[in-house]
Amino acid sequence: MKALVINCTLKASPEPSNTHALARVVADQLTSYGVEVRFVRAVDLAIKPGVSSDEGEGDQWPQVHRALLESQILVIASPTWLGRPSSVAQRVLERMDAMLSETDDEGRPVAYNRVAGVVVTGNEDGAHHVISEIAGALGDIGYTVPGQAWTYWHLGPGAGPDYLDDERGHDWSDKTGRAMAANLYGVATALQRSPLGAPPS
Repeated sequence: MKALVINCTLKASPEPSNTHALARVVADQLTSYGVEVRFVRAVDLAIKPGVSSDEGEGDQWPQVHRALLESQILVIASPTWLGRPSSVAQRVLERMDAMLSETDDEGRPVAYNRVAGVVVTGNEDGAHHVISEIAGALGDIGYTVPGQAWTYWHLGPGAGPDYLDDERGHDWSDKTGRAMAANLYGVATALQRSPLGAPPS
């Protein structure tokens, strides 16, 4: 089984990312189940605006699209900015919109029988709003979002330290992240045994 973590931080590599650090907790738990986990930092790629799977010359989204189709588990990880998902997360979701019209050989939307969850970091409140926006979009695309398939960390309200700078709250966030990984793996395994069919015509 394969998992893809798309980190939607605004920080280009190799700058440390709080969002990556918390997503790593989820990835490590998935790895303990034998899942092969790949990370993509979207801001490092030239992802053009658009709602197709290939926006032409210079667009690096097609390699992410291929990784999505190779993975049974997806984690979208985003910081909170102004109480909303990052602009990078919005760009990723807009490009994933193309998957709504893509089907497999059995007529199923390509996101069917794949699971997804959300990781959020920030030093102010708004995490539940960000989770609901991203999880809702993933459900629209066709992913199965298991119960409690999310974790977050923040020290809101107001400005404050980051996840990498402050140990407060890590126990809860990390424990919730490990539970998230368990739920993603459990539902992904169930869908492999009993996959969804094509929608009725």
